[in-house]
Amino acid sequence: MPNHLAGETSPYLLQHADNPVDWHPWGEKALALARMQNKPILLSIGYSACHWCHVMAHESFEDEEVAAAMNRHFINIKVDREERPDLDQIYQTALYILTQRNGGWPLTMFLTPEQKPFFGGTYFPKLPRHGMPGFLDLLPRVAETYYVRGAEIEQQNSALLESLASTLPSRNPEVPAFSEQLLANALVELKDRFDAVHGGFGGAPKFLHPTELEFCLRHYATTKDQEILRIASYSLEKMAKGGIYDHLGGGFCRYSTDQHWSIPHFEKMLYDNGPLLRLYADAWLATGDSLFEQIVDETAAWVMREMQSPTGGYYSTIDADSEHEEGKFYVWGREQVEQVLSPEEYAVAAPYYGFMRPPNFEHQHWNLEIAQSLAEVAQAIGISREEAQQRLTVARIKLFSERKLRVHPGRDEKILTSWNGLMIKGMARAGSVFGRGEWVHSAALAVDFIRSVLWKDGRLLATCKDGKAHLNAYLDDYAFLLDGLLELMQAEFRQADLDFAVALAEVLLEQFEDKQAGGFFFTSHEHEKLIHRPKPGHDNATPSGNGVAAYSLQRLGHLLGELRYLQAAERTLSLFYPVLSRHASSGCSLLTVLEETLTPPQTVILRGQVPALAEWRDALLPIAPYAMVLALPAELVGLPVSLSKHAPPDKVVNAWVCQGVRCLPEISDLQELLRVCEVQGRIKFPR
Repeated sequence: MPNHLAGETSPYLLQHADNPVDWHPWGEKALALARMQNKPILLSIGYSACHWCHVMAHESFEDEEVAAAMNRHFINIKVDREERPDLDQIYQTALYILTQRNGGWPLTMFLTPEQKPFFGGTYFPKLPRHGMPGFLDLLPRVAETYYVRGAEIEQQNSALLESLASTLPSRNPEVPAFSEQLLANALVELKDRFDAVHGGFGGAPKFLHPTELEFCLRHYATTKDQEILRIASYSLEKMAKGGIYDHLGGGFCRYSTDQHWSIPHFEKMLYDNGPLLRLYADAWLATGDSLFEQIVDETAAWVMREMQSPTGGYYSTIDADSEHEEGKFYVWGREQVEQVLSPEEYAVAAPYYGFMRPPNFEHQHWNLEIAQSLAEVAQAIGISREEAQQRLTVARIKLFSERKLRVHPGRDEKILTSWNGLMIKGMARAGSVFGRGEWVHSAALAVDFIRSVLWKDGRLLATCKDGKAHLNAYLDDYAFLLDGLLELMQAEFRQADLDFAVALAEVLLEQFEDKQAGGFFFTSHEHEKLIHRPKPGHDNATPSGNGVAAYSLQRLGHLLGELRYLQAAERTLSLFYPVLSRHASSGCSLLTVLEETLTPPQTVILRGQVPALAEWRDALLPIAPYAMVLALPAELVGLPVSLSKHAPPDKVVNAWVCQGVRCLPEISDLQELLRVCEVQGRIKFPR
């Protein structure tokens, strides 16, 4: 019999709807049942693309014996961390406080009926293994602890709540004056953490860190610091050539299990690929490296082919597993490749993708990575590089077609507002940089879907699946979508997007800002009351919601001349400034706010006829890659005062260039505009 998950929208929850475990979704009904029966809560948090979540499900949640023990001792609640990031943040932090160990997924927490955790971990095997306790043995012992040691648990809970409260940044009335020193400190930290051999930061498991790499590219744009450019460009090159990238279908996996990007954890997340699209486009602007253009082209094609719904919104994830094996869809046996390709194609593809090396994956299989440059391969077999490229192109098409016949990994087709915001920004930026209108159109379709389906009565909803939109949206939903809208408006201006951006900014100030201390809570003032209300400032796999909210409000404030937005951004920066002073590189999204507080971004308003507008905007991109450039067609009416510039005569473009509150006279010559913006992407103002 199905449990209580059958009516949910989350594919992850629906995967567990037929478990013998009496699962409940998180909600007052389940919490009230725990209080009424005085039973502890077993809270299990995961997501549909999570390999170890599947393992624990098969071992324990589908097992009649384990399910009977869970049902006997606990009220069992299953949560999708992608739909409820508020709960995930709270209980991941709580696990660290309780155990001094980082969490992960699946997250397994045991709570009192008042939602307070008293024991937890991540993956537990059914029976003891590799030093881990068996879940079946653990369940009755945890339940007994709840009933026998209630006073100790209550005392621990009080200390835990105090520890959770202490994670919030505290307002310091004596914040020092904002300084470029923090930017310098972050660069020193990033240089220290940089892996000069393999690229990226740190060792295994190795994550992508797009926020830190973008910070490096921004710094290079203003300083031409070649060392910092190398950190970004070398990391992006190694990632692009490694096995973490899907060389047949495009797109990046979530992280590498080794430090040299060879074997990924094979799940593909929308939230990684959106920022990476922008990052590779910006890296191409800085370097002209054709590899970066190729990565953008292939990844954008994957997004539109596999991740965009017919209604416009972007899906969430592609699973790591197919046929109950991680990576099975992606890896190859050598004989498989030999059967698909001609001998001439194999002579190029085999050394290029690493088949001449020993297998790098389980069961004598290879995960594709670029093992040799195409020039080296061509020289070794005595053909031209052009001939090698032609053979490789055909080989790639054949292998991709063959792979399409395999059982595909599952796709989580829920549409998350926050992750869509990240992809909207990535597709809009990539489309703008490479002049690909179809990519910009893809981003616009996603915005239109969110506005029509997930924007109700002046509030955002967090998720939609099969036409059902629900759940009160979070800080990241508003911040990431606002940021995406600002990027889309620069690629293609639509008045409706500006109106939407202003509406989102107003809700951020009204529903999320801490008016007393500054900064933004992760949940709105109208959200359900939980045991803790986070106010995140550090960047993780996604950038900090506070960083992106402050950055977007600051840019929108400059664009519209709205002081309230600028002040909210400054209050946020003041709140987190002491934290950044201790570990600057942990908050690169907030450091971008600091950078644009110290030197306001240049804003360029172009007004004229559409073909000429595009020419001027495209010419500005390499000169001032981080300027805000809005190209407004002459026929637009009803613009805000700050954007309502007079339309020039036919076939003429006028430009208005501002930085902060200082503006230059209008410019009607493109070469003069480029000269004004030439030095380090900053405007030279007459003194």
